[in-house]
Amino acid sequence: MTIDQLLEMPYWIVDILPKQVPEDSPGQYFAIEEYYLSEPRFSAVKQKHIDLILKLNCYRDLALDEDGPVNPPPEQLAEKLSESYVSIMVGGSLIVSEPDSTYLTVYNPDDGLLELIRALSAGEGLYVWKP
Repeated sequence: MTIDQLLEMPYWIVDILPKQVPEDSPGQYFAIEEYYLSEPRFSAVKQKHIDLILKLNCYRDLALDEDGPVNPPPEQLAEKLSESYVSIMVGGSLIVSEPDSTYLTVYNPDDGLLELIRALSAGEGLYVWKP
């Protein structure tokens, strides 16, 4: 399956929040989001994403993009996740990391992958939810 096809599949969010914030929420979502997008908090969130992906790579083969090498060195994975938009292929699934976002998007995970991502996310203080 191609990245374009996977982007049309069902997806889950790995986030710092336990569920989607409703549009009519009385809280101050945008102010809180801006807080987490500023340093040093943003680097801490990105480190959680990196740690999750590296730990996931202990259990599953990963490739950067459709044609990238399988299981690149951990340092390369960490560098890419901290600097740029990254598409990570995990079998027939896709994990997308954006450089200016506090969440990851997981497209088309099988049940085993989703269970593993939930467990690894919990260990990083992150949550997995379906929009």
